[in-house]
Order: sequence, then C-alpha cells, then structure tokens
Amino acid sequence: CYVRNRVPFGTQILSLPKYLLVNSRGHSQALPTGTIWGSCLDHTWVQIRVFDSLVEMPYFFLCALQQMLSKCPWKEYKSDNGKAYYYNSQTKESRWTKPKELEDLEEHTIGLPKTLVPFYLRTVLIFFFLFLSPFSNDASKDERPELVKKTYKWNTKEEAKQAFKELLKEKGVSSNASWEQAMKMIINDPRYSALPKLSEKKQAFNAYKVQTEKEEKEEARLKYKESKETYQRFLENHEKMTSTTRYKKAEQMFAELDVWSTVPERDRLEIYEDVLFYLAKKEKEQAKQLRKRNWEALKNILDNMANVTYRTTWSEAQQYLLDNPTFAEDEELQNMDKEDALICFEEHIRALEKEEEDEKQKTLLRERRRQRKNRESFQKFLDELHDHGQLHSMSAWMEMYPTVSSDIRFANMLGQPGSTPLDLFKFYVEDLKARYHDEKRIIKDILKDKNFLVEVNTSFEDFGSVISSDKRAMTLDAGNIKLAFNSLLEKAEAREREREKEEARKMKRKEATFKSMLKQATPALEPEATWEGVRDRFLKESAFEDVTLESERKRIFKDFMHVLEHECQHHHSKTKKHSKKSKKHHRKRSRSRSRSRSVSMPFHRTGQAPSMGGWDTSGSELSEGELEKRRRTLLEQLDAP
Repeated sequence: CYVRNRVPFGTQILSLPKYLLVNSRGHSQALPTGTIWGSCLDHTWVQIRVFDSLVEMPYFFLCALQQMLSKCPWKEYKSDNGKAYYYNSQTKESRWTKPKELEDLEEHTIGLPKTLVPFYLRTVLIFFFLFLSPFSNDASKDERPELVKKTYKWNTKEEAKQAFKELLKEKGVSSNASWEQAMKMIINDPRYSALPKLSEKKQAFNAYKVQTEKEEKEEARLKYKESKETYQRFLENHEKMTSTTRYKKAEQMFAELDVWSTVPERDRLEIYEDVLFYLAKKEKEQAKQLRKRNWEALKNILDNMANVTYRTTWSEAQQYLLDNPTFAEDEELQNMDKEDALICFEEHIRALEKEEEDEKQKTLLRERRRQRKNRESFQKFLDELHDHGQLHSMSAWMEMYPTVSSDIRFANMLGQPGSTPLDLFKFYVEDLKARYHDEKRIIKDILKDKNFLVEVNTSFEDFGSVISSDKRAMTLDAGNIKLAFNSLLEKAEAREREREKEEARKMKRKEATFKSMLKQATPALEPEATWEGVRDRFLKESAFEDVTLESERKRIFKDFMHVLEHECQHHHSKTKKHSKKSKKHHRKRSRSRSRSRSVSMPFHRTGQAPSMGGWDTSGSELSEGELEKRRRTLLEQLDAP
C-alpha cells in the first residue's frame, strides 16, 4: 500500500497535457507534468497519486482496462530521442504512427461512463496502463523490443553527468528552457536518474544551458553567415546584376525575395558594395579573356592564310580577312578592338619575318656545313696521302699537285670561300714540321733502345730499318725521320771533324815535344846533322816514344833542321844590320851622357852574339837567362803554322 514519505513501488515519467491533471482537493486545475505513483490497496480498489492528489477506483474496473489493453498486440514505446513508436509483438512490426487498433481501444476507454471514471482520470489511466503496466504479466514484458530494455551504467560521476547532458540534448531542450519545462521532456528517460540529487541535476542542467547557448549563438552566427553568403552568391550570379547596377534599382528588383530580406540593411548594403567590386573585377577578367580569345582567333586565321607573307601590308590583310569565311562568321572577332587587331597583325608579320630570317640562316648554315665537310674531306685526303708516305713534312706543293688535283675532293674545294686547297696543304705540312722536335725525341729514344749510333758512313736505309722496327715509329712522319737522320748525320760529321782536330792537336803537341827534345839536345844539333846520325841519342826520351811512326820522326826532324838552317841564315844577316845601328847609337849615347857609356859597352860587346847563330849556346858572353829566352822564342816560331 502507499505510505507518504516512502519510496513507491513503481515510477514512470509521463508527458500529459495540463488539462488532464487535478489538484489535491479533487477540483479541476491545470498542473504541470509530474510523477505518477500507483499502488494496489486491496483486491477491490486501486489508489493512484498524481502529485499530491490521491485517487481511488474499483479494482475490477482497473482489471477490465488491463484486460482490454492486454488483448491489443500493439504497444507504445519511447525511442532514445524520446519519440514515441509502436511495436506489434505478434508480427514483430514497428511503426511511428499509432495503429488503428490502439486508437479504437483508446476511444472505447475514453467512452466509459463518467460515474465510473472521472473525465480527468481517463487519459491518466490509459497512460498508466500503457506505460507502467504494473499488473502486466511477465509474458508481456518479454514481448517488449530491445529498444526499451536498454540499460545504462555509469562508472564515474562525470560519465553520469555527461549522460544527463546528452539526454537534455537528445530531447531538444533549448538554452532558454526552465527546469520545469526540461523535466517534462526528460523525466520518462532512465538517464534522468543518472544523477541522484536534484541539485546535481540542476547544476548539470545549467551547465548544459550555458553550453547550448554558446552553440545556439554559433549556429545562429553560421546561419546568418550562410544567409549573407547566399545573398552574395545570388547577386554575383544573377544575370541582371552588373558592376554599374545601383543599389536602389537592385532593391526594386529583389526586395520581395527572401534572400534579400533575410539580411539586415546595413550588412546588405556592405555586401552589395563588395559584389559590385567583384562584378567589376569579373567583367574586367571576362573582357581580358575575350580579348585573349579574339587575339588567338585572329592569330589562328592569319596563320592559316597562305597568301599572307612577311611582305603583306595591313590594307591587304584587311581585305583578306573580309574574304575569309571564319572571320566573317565570328561576330565577336569582328567587334575586336582595331588597335589590338593591328598589333596582332604586326606581331604576325614580325613572326613571318623571323621565320624568313631563320630560313636564310638555315640555308647559310647548310652552305657553311657543306663547305666545312668539303674541307674535312680534303683534310682526310691529305691524311691518306700521309699514311701512304706520299706526303710528309718535306713535301712541296708543286711536287704533290698532280696527285692532289686528280682527286674529286680537291675539285669540291674549288670556288668556295675560306681556305683553299693550297692553304690546307701548307697548314698540313706546317703541322708536320711542328711535330719534328717531339718525333726527334722519339727517334733518339728508339736509337738509344737499339744501341744504334749514327756515324759518318751510316746510310739512310740502315737508319730507316732500325727506326721502322719499333712500333713507336708508326706515328712518325717520313720527312721528319729524314730530317732527324740528316741532323744526326751532321752531328756525326761534326764529331768526326772534332776528333780529327783533337788528333791534330795531339800530334802537334807530340811534334812540339819532339822538337823541344831536339832543341834541348846536348850537344846542340848542327845544321848538317842527319837523323840516322843522331837517332840513337834520343831512344830513351819519352818524346821519342810518343811519336810511334818512324816516318813521322824523320819528317819532324827534317822540318826542325830546315827551320834551324833558315833561322841561322836569317839571324846572321840581321846581326850585321844590328851591329851597325848599335855602333851609331853607341856614339850618340857616349856623347850625350857618360853614364850611358858604361851601360852600352856591355851591349856592344854582346851585340856580336847573334852572328854565332840562334841555336848556339856555347858563347861565354851570353848568360843562361838570355839563352833560355832565345830558346823560347825559337820554340814559338817553330810552333807557329
């Protein structure tokens, strides 16, 4: 049974119209949605409490209602978002609209006599049996779909608070709703009991309202922004809008449209100015694109007109364009700016002139390439002559002309500008000569490796055989080989001459030593002496042994005796002349100074010495120093050629 201030046996959240509730004193009064508790007093009466109202009805009547409702297969349930739906336990069918069977049952229940059930309680009973069903059996509970069997479990208080906020959001509670209004919408959901205390519920509700208010403001802002964007796109894309359209005219055209009226006047005018700027920019870009399009179209037409050349004038081109069908059919092209058309034509003419100039350059390059190939062919022809040994660094043009002129590559060179065949021939020979020093070093290395020395009597054939036996000679020029041979031969001849000179010098030294031996012979040789008579006197002398040939000894002795005889005769005649001059000079000196007399008298006495011969060393009047001086003078005379 029901006891005040105690927990009832069942609780169900109901959303009922205000006119269906009564006050605590049994008088009709509009009250907000509240909690309904039901309890069984006994087998005769059922007590139902609405807020503080306590209503009793016969138990048999409540059982009759229960029996009628239990016979109907359709049951009403609530989805997670609070929306009512109906489920048929027999056919397993679900629908959002109320089935006809259930509507008929409700009409039948509402049509009960007022003496049995007051008017304000009829609908309460219907909802009580539909939602609470405290007297329903377990089978009916099993027939309830899974949607109403959903249970919730929260591990933390924060999760419970979040579940409560999600409940408010699912039910669509607005940010300006009161707690009573919100409770009507959420009280029949199990998540309502997520927070046990009322203060916690209200605290979460207030936090939800703050967050929802922010979201609603943001949504309103986005919606307002979207309306402005829609308004802007509408103006930008409308065919009657141009950059010169005034605001008053646009207002006359679009004032009755929602897209115009949803935006406030101030923002509408500001956006309109932005649209005019956008349209001006768009029209400018379109004009630019049209100009570019006309430019390309005219350029394509001019490119395809074969009668337009780099010499065509603008007047002639205009007539050609009028006769062109493509130009005549294009109205936009005909309305093209004349200055742009003239500039396009000028650029086309410049392009044709450039093509003409490029073609001339290509022709010139082809001609130059042909001439270059002719020179390269002639150069290759000279290489072939060089490889066959016909052309070398010592070749002359007159010698090679008959061979060169008979080739077609020489004929191809005739008449073209630039280097002539003669120039190329000279350049080729000069290049071969420039290789001489490098190739000469190679030749010397080959001779050194072969231990071959070029002598005076070496022939060119022998020299060539030695050089050609080495693989390094493959790249050598025949003329340079000949020049190298001549150079080496000249060096050999120079060495031979130097050797002969050295032999002659040695022989002269030996002759001088031999003559010195004869001069220093003791006693001195007489002019009438013979070699056989004096030979034995010099057998042990080194000067005698140095001259190995007896014939040379005789020749030197003969020459010495001839010179000795000639010197004696010459000295005798010279002594007489000298004695006369000495006497005359003596008389002059004796008269001038007395001291000179004492000096000149010994000279006068010794003045007779030459008469005894240049090689006579037996005179007692000559000192050893004077004799040595005379010997040296005689030796110098003998050494003189």
